[in-house]
Amino acid sequence: MRMIIRAFFRLLRLVLTPFMLLSEKLSTPKAISRSPEQQAEIDKATENLALYQFRACPFCIKVRKEMARLGLNIELRDAQHDPAHREDLLKGGGTVKVPCLLITNDQGKKQWMYESGDINAWLNRQFG
Repeated sequence: MRMIIRAFFRLLRLVLTPFMLLSEKLSTPKAISRSPEQQAEIDKATENLALYQFRACPFCIKVRKEMARLGLNIELRDAQHDPAHREDLLKGGGTVKVPCLLITNDQGKKQWMYESGDINAWLNRQFG
């Protein structure tokens, strides 16, 4: 019975993934308008950020849409298909849960932030 349930959800994920990605593509908002100097400053500030994500995760899509709306160039790290990123997430953050924003401060101290709502709120406070 367990195998049937697993197979069902695996099939469901395969069927829904293209629709979720298409929906993201069609509904992603345009970036807010900034002067080139302001955008360069924002780009410099986002160099120390990385988002660990799964491509079709709805909560990751939510964060990516907010990043697009704010015009942020944050490195995306695929923790689903890249074993190195998955291992980094497990060792650094303590669990393989996405989305997870890795924030590295100027002194090199790392903070791992989970939960799409918390990540979006932090991004808005910093860059909104």
